[in-house]
Amino acid sequence: MTKVLIDGDIVAYRAAFHAQDSDLEVATKKADELLEMILQRTLFVAAPHEYQVYLTGRGNFRFDIAKSYEYKGNRKDGVKPIWLHAVREHMVEKWNAIVSDGEEADDLIAIEATRYGPDTIVASIDKDMMQIPCRHYNFGRDEWYTVDDWDGLQFFYKQILTGDSADNIIGLYRVGPAKASKMLEGCETEDDLWDAVLKAYDGDIERVVENARLLWLRRREEELWQPPDHRKPKDD
Repeated sequence: MTKVLIDGDIVAYRAAFHAQDSDLEVATKKADELLEMILQRTLFVAAPHEYQVYLTGRGNFRFDIAKSYEYKGNRKDGVKPIWLHAVREHMVEKWNAIVSDGEEADDLIAIEATRYGPDTIVASIDKDMMQIPCRHYNFGRDEWYTVDDWDGLQFFYKQILTGDSADNIIGLYRVGPAKASKMLEGCETEDDLWDAVLKAYDGDIERVVENARLLWLRRREEELWQPPDHRKPKDD
């Protein structure tokens, strides 16, 4: 069975912004249209058990982890669209959206994608999802991607190098995706990736681990990312 996991945060924001100068009916109609379009593109016949919509709720463990820079501190002055809350409520009531608690919708999606396996489809426009080994549908560009385990790991370690300006996670100075890829050339294992990133940060393990824990999408409940040499053997 193919399971489609939908990033409802993007849908809610797009629908609410679309109706910023209009009324709630326009906003909820836009949300319905976006979700219906996603399902049409990802499933021939969408039964309720074949898809799930996720929304980010209250709290986020990352706020406690961020010490170097405030997590999402650059968003304080951002103005949310007036219909956002109402659209989210509509998505919960009509589409049975699941709202996260203490973590992001992205984490719930990554956990479920791990549980269902590589045939899972993640529908989002968020580049962070490219950590997750499965099939991806970018509904903004109408594009498909497939990410395997190694692709996802490489993307994650590149993120540690570049940071994520959208969430105020600061990476290395003047290191973008292309330079990060160059810095990881020749790596063949996760240990290689870890060593390369740690070297790039001049051995500042605390900073590397902080960024990694902020960027990592959980693959199991309550997970806190650990460097490869700190993880317990799987048979323990």
